[in-house]
Amino acid sequence: MRVLLIGTGGREHALAAALAADPAVTSLVCAPGSPGMAALGELAAVDALDPAAVAALAVESGADLVVVGPEAPLVAGVADAVRAKGIACFGPSQAAAQLEGSKAFAKDVMRAAGVPTARSFVCTAPDQAAAALDEFGPPYVVKDDGLAAGKGVVVTDDRDAALAHAAACGRVVVEEYLRGPEVSLFVVTDGTAAVPLQPAQDFKRIFDGDQGPNTGGMGAYSPLPWAPPGLVDDVMATVVQPTLAEMRRRDTPFNGTLYVGLALTEDGPKVIEFNCRFGDPETQAVLARLETPLAGVLHAAAVGRLAEDPPLAWRSKSAVTVVMASAGYPESAHKGDVITGADNVPGVAHSGTARRADGALVTAGGRVLACTALGATLSEAREAAYALVRGIHFDGAQFRTDIAQAAAEGRLGLPGAALE
Repeated sequence: MRVLLIGTGGREHALAAALAADPAVTSLVCAPGSPGMAALGELAAVDALDPAAVAALAVESGADLVVVGPEAPLVAGVADAVRAKGIACFGPSQAAAQLEGSKAFAKDVMRAAGVPTARSFVCTAPDQAAAALDEFGPPYVVKDDGLAAGKGVVVTDDRDAALAHAAACGRVVVEEYLRGPEVSLFVVTDGTAAVPLQPAQDFKRIFDGDQGPNTGGMGAYSPLPWAPPGLVDDVMATVVQPTLAEMRRRDTPFNGTLYVGLALTEDGPKVIEFNCRFGDPETQAVLARLETPLAGVLHAAAVGRLAEDPPLAWRSKSAVTVVMASAGYPESAHKGDVITGADNVPGVAHSGTARRADGALVTAGGRVLACTALGATLSEAREAAYALVRGIHFDGAQFRTDIAQAAAEGRLGLPGAALE
């Protein structure tokens, strides 16, 4: 199978590593790719937001399967253009990708499907936002309606800050705050059949103890030893299948990865958000545990034969991912700092790197690297992941020191449940 993978980040690097390890994959082209992905496949230049250019590259490379990693190309219609060339594509259509492209659209789908989620209001004017904030009270949750690379959400007790974010975004969704630990569940689907991956938890704040502003994600781990045993089955029945059915009813079937962001509240799991692709950095942790070859699963979903696939097989080990970010992140990203210790290191995914003319690896984005390791326990996986971090250096590097720590120490539990 010849595979074309679209994207440049840590998620795509993790996907590339899983695809390259699949014996069924005879050729892997990564476009535009990254210095880290260069060791796994051929790099090809392309404007990932240009549907016609991506489709032309798919034809030129003789791709049997195109895997679109990031959300922006999907919202731009890349999957539609590829399918129009008769090539299998893993990723939703432009219409279906609005589940992530518009928070208001996602809320409308959830309401129609009866999916448990936070109460919310769509606001386009300051007085509407103010009224919505007063309706729910603090903590205030204000979400940019459109794509914002994981940083369009403000959760704050400061009403003025919430109003300022609403004003800066224009069209927002203001919703009630959901109390409870958050869980990320990726579901691979062909629009009808749906296969859940193992759940993960990510860390969105920049500093230890969940302090500081939201980021695109500073780390993740899987599995979740504290999660209720029936969680995945519950979410598939109450969230995923009703959502897929509603999308089919609207003649916009969803093919690809449905990312379900959940809060486990006292009233049960509720959806915080949907995304239309694998999450970053949870993908790094989840795929590290997947034993089943990835390409066949994605191809089966792309061509509508997912129901024929056997169940997924998983490693019994735990995985922890720690993100290293550049100086100034998330407000800015310091670029051009030389990175040492990260070239062709197993478990180190490149999220924001570039190759200088002299061959040096340098920072080129906010989140620079994601270090993932396996262990027999979460504690062992943490130790191994932070050992990878300690082997890498670049000026101004930021990383959290508490990724998966509370779970490893048994300090996480569900609302209302006593910890052992």
